[in-house]
Amino acid sequence: MSTTVTARRLAAAALTAAALTGAVALPASAADHVRPHGPGVEISAVHHASQNRDGRYDRSGRALNKEWVEVTNTTRRAVNLDGWTLADEDGHTYTFHHYRLYGRATVRVHTGFGRDTGTDVYQDRFRSVWDRHSDTVTLRTDRGRFVDSVSWGGDRDRRGHDGDRRGHDVRR
Repeated sequence: MSTTVTARRLAAAALTAAALTGAVALPASAADHVRPHGPGVEISAVHHASQNRDGRYDRSGRALNKEWVEVTNTTRRAVNLDGWTLADEDGHTYTFHHYRLYGRATVRVHTGFGRDTGTDVYQDRFRSVWDRHSDTVTLRTDRGRFVDSVSWGGDRDRRGHDGDRRGHDVRR
């Protein structure tokens, strides 16, 4: 055998080994970045405490239903949210019961009272949950695994806007 044939075979073997090593290593590193809940479920918007025309915060039942969090499934497959929770920094927690979020669908979780539907569910609370100055809403699975969170307030909200976002939406 000539030297060039041997060199070509060694080079081909080295390239094959490098390709196999890369193919095995790539999924392992990509798996480190996968969200624990699986892809596609996220908090898509938050609307916190609403103001009256006179600038005071309305705590009536009707106003509490204007305070909400939207959870969106961006995949094609339905996700069973039974046991999943939404919580704020103060420990107020809403637990989804027997709720299936269909593919490419959004559910709005209202603070006040109402009749649950496929697109709107109600926490049945008498007081506001999401603080207007600053707060964080966190979505977790039924096993307590982190899914997503949205924060606002202080100097900046999650999208980088300055100041207080009184009654406005905080969106992805």
